[in-house]
Amino acid sequence: MAKVEYADAIKTVSGALTKINKKSPHAADQKMVLATHRVAPTTNSGCSRLYLRGLSSVTRTGEPSTKELNARNRFSAVQAAVNTRWKNLSTLAQDQAAFLAQKDNAGGRKTFKAWLWKQEGDAYDEALNG
Repeated sequence: MAKVEYADAIKTVSGALTKINKKSPHAADQKMVLATHRVAPTTNSGCSRLYLRGLSSVTRTGEPSTKELNARNRFSAVQAAVNTRWKNLSTLAQDQAAFLAQKDNAGGRKTFKAWLWKQEGDAYDEALNG
């Protein structure tokens, strides 16, 4: 039996330790190892759990909903528009100036890429809802 001892400095661990390679011909034989560890603030005692999951527990069983398909289509369209706008040298200076003007305002986007995503996402929603 294996035993895991966490260092005293580790307060929490959460996530996949190993993942299933879905492209592998042996994917059905692989296991995903998920671990959680936390120290309760009131008792200073640790609580650790380890989970094993097979391929069937991480494979989608149903069809995507209409809402999910719409979200995927929106993401693809906005991503393509952002990449096009990012590489457009004729409007890059104006875009950067507009980004810098809103950056320090409340609710302003803090990165140029996030600002482009906001602009193109709003344009997509406007075009769709009309």
